[in-house]
Amino acid sequence: MPEMSASTHTFLEPALGTLVSIQSYVPDNAMSAGMLGTERTGHGIRLREDGLIVTIGYVVTEAEEIWITSHDRRAVPGFVVGSDFESGLALIKTTIPLPGPIMEIGDPSILGVGDTACIAGSREANPQAVEVHVVAKQEFAGRWEYVLDKAIFTAPPYESWSGAALLDQEGRLCGVGSLVIQGFEVNETRRTTNMFVPIDLLPPIIDEICEYGRRSTPPRPWLGLLVDDEDDGLIVVGVYRNCPADKAGLRPGDVIIRVGDQPVHSLANMFKTVWSLGAAGINVPLLVLRSSQLQEVVIKSTDRSEFLRKGTLQ
Repeated sequence: MPEMSASTHTFLEPALGTLVSIQSYVPDNAMSAGMLGTERTGHGIRLREDGLIVTIGYVVTEAEEIWITSHDRRAVPGFVVGSDFESGLALIKTTIPLPGPIMEIGDPSILGVGDTACIAGSREANPQAVEVHVVAKQEFAGRWEYVLDKAIFTAPPYESWSGAALLDQEGRLCGVGSLVIQGFEVNETRRTTNMFVPIDLLPPIIDEICEYGRRSTPPRPWLGLLVDDEDDGLIVVGVYRNCPADKAGLRPGDVIIRVGDQPVHSLANMFKTVWSLGAAGINVPLLVLRSSQLQEVVIKSTDRSEFLRKGTLQ
């Protein structure tokens, strides 16, 4: 994919200066190590003069060591200020000042399908940007108990998406890179796309995350499972050891039929039905199909953060 030159797109120059690269190290026994690995890299974006940086949460989840490198190749240790499981975003800072410009926040609601945008990142402290198009803005559900009401999807795909900045044509931040998705359907064709978390999810909660390390509202109930939406239904494909679903006896291969008395028909529908029951700690009754037999399973939900290592949180 050809890169855009900051000299030929002058609006990019201030934005590229706000980018940092992130390297994090996670212990082998961390809950997320098996799925996300123990060495993670990604991008971050400076948001405030006090050094606050936003990135995608999984880059720094459970990290015991974080290094942040600016565009002038200064590398300093960092720490997690706080995380938000609902949006998937995390806020971090450096332990010593790392001067640089701050990113201007844009309005992702005015970035429409078909519009041209830019993805900017800082791979190995080398800021770069590529031109993309918005191909969809729609609901996204992840198997790890995660739903975005209106994620932003772009193409062609950017190979270093984790925490990358999605910029509008004025160089303002509209989204934070989360995933690459193969086989995403666009106008009845399958394409490889990137998925971005809309940045407008952050301003309403940024102050409470900085103060408390998380949202101040009660956490959602978490079950500790992975679910795929397949032709045969909502199939459990993973259960975290010693987490609520595991303790309740849920198994990979179980097909989830109902949450309480509500039939569920999609990942988003299932997770939202669970969350509608109340805050973390509530009992979540499931009807599952196992080996052609219907079984009722009651899961004592919990707060997801209780099962994550605190890492470099300060």
